[in-house]
Amino acid sequence: MTPLPTARRSRTRRQSWLDDRSVATTWQVASLLLVYSHETQPLDVLDAAVAELPSVVGEPLARFLAHRRSTPLQRLQEDYVETFDTRRRCTLFLTYFLHGDTRKRGMALLRFKHAFMAAGLEIDDRELPDHLAVVLEFAATADLETGRRLLLDHRAGLELLRLSLTDLDSPYADVVTAVCAGL
Repeated sequence: MTPLPTARRSRTRRQSWLDDRSVATTWQVASLLLVYSHETQPLDVLDAAVAELPSVVGEPLARFLAHRRSTPLQRLQEDYVETFDTRRRCTLFLTYFLHGDTRKRGMALLRFKHAFMAAGLEIDDRELPDHLAVVLEFAATADLETGRRLLLDHRAGLELLRLSLTDLDSPYADVVTAVCAGL
């Protein structure tokens, strides 16, 4: 059997790979979708951004946006609280998966804070720096490589979150699936 020419193999590989711009856009959109829903979310802007993404990330984000548009705001807010605030396996705080509520978690949180400060950002003390939406925003807008490294260091927790959301049949599983595709 004759192997495919090298150029053809690399072109095929590239089609399944997301470039940095697509990853940054995916993570920026996901960061806006993984917060408590409110009336002023820029859904039209998010729809336009998602339409430009490769299907591996665009389709799950588009499904979530369709859900977001078709569900009353109060129901979205109730689902958010029920999903992320009452289930440990669905927490959006990345260090919780690895450290729980232990002293080691404080050191892990400090690592996130130092990464943000090294990029010239200051995080408000009211917000924990390991919240997935915060890390995605940081990666998408300030330092993609450092953000990617932080996310990869917590990949097991992200996968647990994705699986837990999938088991619950939560629409948020699509958002986390798109995030993981960028890793």
